[in-house]
Parts: sequence; structure tokens; C-alpha cells
Amino acid sequence: LHTPMYFFLLNLSVTDLGCISTTVPKSMANSLWDTRAISYTGCVAQLFFFLVFISTEFCLLTVMAYDRYVAICHPLHYGTLLGSRACVYMSAAAWGSGFLHAVLHTANTFSLPLCHGNAVAQFFCEIPQILKLSCSDTYLSEYVVIAVSACLYFVCFVFIVVSYVQIFRAVLRIPSQQGQHKAFSMCLPHLAVVSLFLITGAFANLKPPSMSSLFLGLVVAFLYSVFPPAVNPLIYSMRNQEL
Repeated sequence: LHTPMYFFLLNLSVTDLGCISTTVPKSMANSLWDTRAISYTGCVAQLFFFLVFISTEFCLLTVMAYDRYVAICHPLHYGTLLGSRACVYMSAAAWGSGFLHAVLHTANTFSLPLCHGNAVAQFFCEIPQILKLSCSDTYLSEYVVIAVSACLYFVCFVFIVVSYVQIFRAVLRIPSQQGQHKAFSMCLPHLAVVSLFLITGAFANLKPPSMSSLFLGLVVAFLYSVFPPAVNPLIYSMRNQEL
């Protein structure tokens, strides 16, 4: 199991565990004690760590797309292009990008003055809900941060798409059906995880304003923050005999 794919899978598992641990335990405790309280420091920490893990996860999924690309399109160079040092550097870059993204968003969000009460209409501290509490009319800095985030996610998305275009072209050139099936099987778990991540994230961020009820907001937040990390281990372990 000490291969690049499983090394990246280990990192992905840590981010999934982190996403769940920053949101679910606190909401469960609040439900058990029939309260909705969270300290200001706790809210800052929850938002920061959630952003670290969710951003790092997308960066890792991008790196894993490159891993699948090299394994299928350049199998003879796999050991050279994805040696242990290269894997460590790429995972460190993913974690570093997630950390910087989280610092930027957290610092910017909580630098705004909050004066419209202290009730967050969500089961965890979410940026859009916190911004609703702000009495500042100038969201220029937040728009800049969102633009930077959009560029990061767009670059990762384009890299994943280009990688899979090359992968599918290479797979279709394989003469045997058994070889094609094996190659597709290698990519299927990663494709499923990426699709789940993108679909839930896009629905959460691009839903129309008319769909803004409290219940729907809770469901959407659950879908993108809890559902993918909970399902990812099942996706990767169902058809994996080694795992």
C-alpha cells in the first residue's frame, strides 16, 4: 500500500475526517443539550479548519487526477514522475494551498464588523451566514477573496478535465476490452468522488435566490459539508481488494 495512489488516498482520508470532525460533533452536542451556542473563538476556529480541509481536499483530488494520468498515459515513467519525494511535495503543496486559502477567507470574514445579532442560521459557522450579520456595506474585500478562490478552483477543475480527456484518449487506444475495463476501473472511484464534490459544491453556491428557505439551506449545507466526506471511504473501498 506504499504507492503514490494510496499515499494520496491517506491524505484524502485525513481531510475527510477533518471535515466531519469540525462540524458534526459540535452540532450533535448542541442537539443533545438543546442549545445553539458556540463561542466567537470556536466559530472562527470551526470556519478556519473547515476551509483548510475542504480546500485541501479539492487540491488533493487534482493531484490524484495527475496520478491517474501518469499511471495510464505514461506507465513506464510512473516511478520516475511520481517518486516518494514528488508525492510529498505535491501533497505539501495541496495542504499549503488549503491553509493559505483558509487564512485569507477567515481573516477577511471576521475583519468585517458584525452588528446584526449573533444568530447563525446554520448548523456550523458558514461564511454566507456570517456575512449576513455584518453591518458593513462594503464587501469589496470579500469579493476579491471569492475571486481568488474561484480562480484556484477553476484552475484545479480545468486540470482535472484536461487530465481525464488525455486518459480517455489513451484508454480508447487500448486494443483489448479487458485492458480498457481495468483502466476505467482505476479511474472510476476518483471520478465518482470528484463528481460528488463538484455537484454538491456547485449546488450549494449556485442555487437561485428563490431557493433560500432555512430548511433547504440546512439540507444543502449538509450535502456539501458532511455527505461527500462520509461517502468517500465507501466509494474507494467497495471494489478495492487491496484496501
